[in-house]
Amino acid sequence: MTDKFFWGNSVSSMQTEGGWNEGDKSLSVYDIRKASEDASDWHFANNNYNDFTEDFDLMQDMGMNMYRFQISWSRVVKDGDGAWNEEGIAYYNRFIDELIKRGIEPMICLYHFDMPLHLAEKYNGFLDKKVVDAFVRFGKEMVRRFAKKCKWWITFNEQNLYSQPDIAFKIAGYVKGEKTTDELYQIIHNVMTAHARISNFVHEVSDAKIGGMLAYSEVYPATCRPADIKCAREWDEFINFSLLDCYAGKGYSIAMLKGVKFYGIDMKALPEEMDDIKALKNDFLSFSYYASTTVDSTKIADKTIPNYYLAKGKTKNPHVDETEWGWQIDALGFRDVLNKMYQRYRMPVFPIENGIGVREEWDGKNIIQDDYRIKYHSDHIKAMFEAINKDGVAVIGYLGWGLIDILSSQGDMEKRYGVVYVNRGNHDLRDMKRVPKKSYYWFKGLIKTNGQNL
Repeated sequence: MTDKFFWGNSVSSMQTEGGWNEGDKSLSVYDIRKASEDASDWHFANNNYNDFTEDFDLMQDMGMNMYRFQISWSRVVKDGDGAWNEEGIAYYNRFIDELIKRGIEPMICLYHFDMPLHLAEKYNGFLDKKVVDAFVRFGKEMVRRFAKKCKWWITFNEQNLYSQPDIAFKIAGYVKGEKTTDELYQIIHNVMTAHARISNFVHEVSDAKIGGMLAYSEVYPATCRPADIKCAREWDEFINFSLLDCYAGKGYSIAMLKGVKFYGIDMKALPEEMDDIKALKNDFLSFSYYASTTVDSTKIADKTIPNYYLAKGKTKNPHVDETEWGWQIDALGFRDVLNKMYQRYRMPVFPIENGIGVREEWDGKNIIQDDYRIKYHSDHIKAMFEAINKDGVAVIGYLGWGLIDILSSQGDMEKRYGVVYVNRGNHDLRDMKRVPKKSYYWFKGLIKTNGQNL
């Protein structure tokens, strides 16, 4: 697909931008969330709305050649379905031009859980097809505006999270209801319809490349008990492979469609939507990977729909270490995921999130000695190169997550993924100084040799 291997950084808008009430931005569901004892509000973040050049300079100094960022739907469209906000669009134009000036390829993500508040409150987010229409309108306009300069796109961050009931309703803009299985599958289908329509449009009007993205955690059977193995396989089929099948131009997997019929699920799928999904063919498969887990069939009742397996049967793997937040560190699982995606579909694969969250404090003077982060990334990058060189997997690049410290997905500034420390806490913005950690210099050397100094 490309002779260049991409090294870079990934973020979302609400975790970096701030400027929640600036530039005529509309409210998103994140903008009204209050701070708590262990989390910040989302109003300031890293202040990238007002100042992003220092972060870009750091990425350039490291040698990065790609930055995956998000266009905030609420910043560029009034209330998500109204007039275009030209001030917000101009911000992203400047943002993109500054990346390109530094030799950093922009990758655009269109949705990272921050539903416009108006669409959440009026329509219940992606449960309603009116929101699908509004999102497709937004996505197509961003393609028209930016595809000449931005050649890499994804629609939804971690799209398979909409297939998982303990997460889906939180990220789809769903604010009221019973959270039924029918509603879960209606969200799954509406999101895939939106992805297909924007992807198909990209191919109609531009030479840009677009891919689907999953949050791919390796899920092992808890034992060699046949029922555990069956549960792990069915989880992969319903959560991962059914969406990957769509990205590869095959439509939903036969097993998932058979399950929908068997369980009597109403997806409210219209014929023209199924046609759009059948016409879909993405250019690459992308994913985030942080950890693995296991599933124990003895905790799962008979006739449980596979989407609920981990909510019922997730258990710890005694053979791997874990972070403070219970994320189990497993570089070999990363290699296995790369293989499962590539060997089944023969499409280029792109890991666009990977990293480890750790509490860290800076004493105001000495460099943070984050050898644990160096080990995490080193082990995973080694596993990736083994997938490339020993298994034949076609990998486009490697993007770390939040490599300049950002708010975590829960708003916790103390769960840090970065190789650059940002001097702020959850409730004290301090001076926001950027301070490279030991891992910054390790990554800089790694990128300079294109990974050959591992």
